Amino acid sequence: MRMRKKKNADARLASHEGLVLSRPEAPIGRTEGRELFLEIGAGKGGFAIEMARRDPQADYYAMERVKDCIVIAVEKADAEARPENLHFIIDGADELPLWFAEGAVDKIFLNFSDPWHKKGYFKRRLTYRKYLALYFSLLREGGELCFKTDNVPLFDFSLEELASVDLVPEIVTRDLHASPYNEGNVMTEYEQAFAAQGLPIHMLRVKKPAGYLPHYTEPKREKTEAEDPD
Repeated sequence: MRMRKKKNADARLASHEGLVLSRPEAPIGRTEGRELFLEIGAGKGGFAIEMARRDPQADYYAMERVKDCIVIAVEKADAEARPENLHFIIDGADELPLWFAEGAVDKIFLNFSDPWHKKGYFKRRLTYRKYLALYFSLLREGGELCFKTDNVPLFDFSLEELASVDLVPEIVTRDLHASPYNEGNVMTEYEQAFAAQGLPIHMLRVKKPAGYLPHYTEPKREKTEAEDPD
């Protein structure tokens, strides 16, 4: 669902000094003795705020390309006494190398990413192999990618894409809330709504193996939306 434009978005963001970062001159690395967590597609920020609050010894970065979502997120963060270890980024996943150093990230979270279901749009999915290779260049050895979705076709696609880059999840569940892995689970706003409807949540976790070198091969060209508009 498209986010409505927020009035005075820039002024509202500016009033929350220090929460929204400007693009750094050099990529961000890990601070000694602290972990670095990254959420890509932070939405309205509920997950990010709670995760940062639960683990004050980690630096939590929440990336979202839609400015209007970040307006809601920062206002929520300050209304709930913002965690000092929380930072928001307005940018897209393609720009990640400008933000974070290789091997700097301990955990990456993808929560209820856009399924981009139209034909020809599969390369925009945040679990497409190009993005997986990017994430695993940022993760340290032993670092984790955690992915949750309600969308079955997207989950199946994500498993196939992981296999295409020689990665095997350690955990796969198609009903997170009924599984042992739900202990300590932080729900996003979307997840709360889906759970209220009784819809199952699909989740996977995959670790970066020792010596793993991120790589991918482009699949054969598929029809574009212009060639096949349905």
